[in-house]
Amino acid sequence: MNQPFQLAVCAEMVFRDQPVTERLKRITDAGFIAEIWDWTKHDIKALASSGATFSSMTGYVTGTLADEAGADELLRTAAESIPIAKELRCPRLNLHGTGLDGQGLPVAKSEVVTGAMWLKAVDTLQRVADLGEKHGVTFVLENLNEAVDHPKTPFAKAADTIALVEAVNRPSLKLNLDLYHAQIGEGNLIELCRRALPLIGEIQVADVPGRHEPGTGEINYPAIARALDAMGYRGVVGLEAWPESDSDLALRRFRDAFTL
Repeated sequence: MNQPFQLAVCAEMVFRDQPVTERLKRITDAGFIAEIWDWTKHDIKALASSGATFSSMTGYVTGTLADEAGADELLRTAAESIPIAKELRCPRLNLHGTGLDGQGLPVAKSEVVTGAMWLKAVDTLQRVADLGEKHGVTFVLENLNEAVDHPKTPFAKAADTIALVEAVNRPSLKLNLDLYHAQIGEGNLIELCRRALPLIGEIQVADVPGRHEPGTGEINYPAIARALDAMGYRGVVGLEAWPESDSDLALRRFRDAFTL
């Protein structure tokens, strides 16, 4: 059996009846690295001493990409996030087109994304890339979906995030390619991976519908795993899914899908 990828599991979504430190222990004991969302919700000292290896975390607290005040706020909270990432030895800090509330809804909804917003988003991401370069961390921009989880979020499609990351063209800004969101918004996942490959900092997965683990829906993740291997991808694949029934089973299904 061949395992060409680094497999990570989002601690926010599994073993949810346990404290986060116990979740991290279960994830680590199962042989995975770990991911978290909003670091302000956690005891960072406890996370740092948990023994877990971290792959990514949310890289800002508040702010948006495409307006002046929101961009300044995003940069301010991104700068605050970097020391936390350093303490956790977490190499990637995740961004979205706009801040999301507790229900995953955009704090700045957009019916239409204007040309001026695109230009401002590129400028903001250039500043983010400067910050990452200065401090030796990588920011990753995640695609989302508007149809189910994040309606009226600007720059939600993978095509949008690819365009922004390409426009910035800096090694300190990469793509967090979420295949669950991309399946809902665009589909054609293997070709999307091939198109995005030079830009990818991480890939995240869940099945459709339901946002459960691979093997519970319509996405043929074993085929995607084989294609990624053939493309030469050797980075992180992160499970960001709600277990259909049991967290241990979800982790086994995830591992099986990405073991060749």
